[in-house]
Amino acid sequence: MSFERACALTEVPEDEALAVTVDRYEVAVARHGDEVFALQDLCSHAAVALSEGEVEDCTVECWLHGSRFDLRTGKPTGLPATEPVATFPVEVRDGDVYIDITTTLNGVTPS
Repeated sequence: MSFERACALTEVPEDEALAVTVDRYEVAVARHGDEVFALQDLCSHAAVALSEGEVEDCTVECWLHGSRFDLRTGKPTGLPATEPVATFPVEVRDGDVYIDITTTLNGVTPS
């Protein structure tokens, strides 16, 4: 695994998402409770930034059409999206968020 620093943990408010760039990928970093998640910052339905959506109950909602994605798995939990988005391993070290974009947790290849 190859983790790269994405942001400070304090930059990601609870139950919100933050857009970051790791290597060449746009990634949405989200917090829910004590957990931090990273997923491709691109809705699989409409190709808009998921980081601009609402985070609630361990999901993020696409602001354009209302598709919801599970932060843990990237799977859609609400239509119109039917395809998952890539999710990435996250580590929090010394108050910083690190993401490994070379590995996806759900096998989805990021675009």
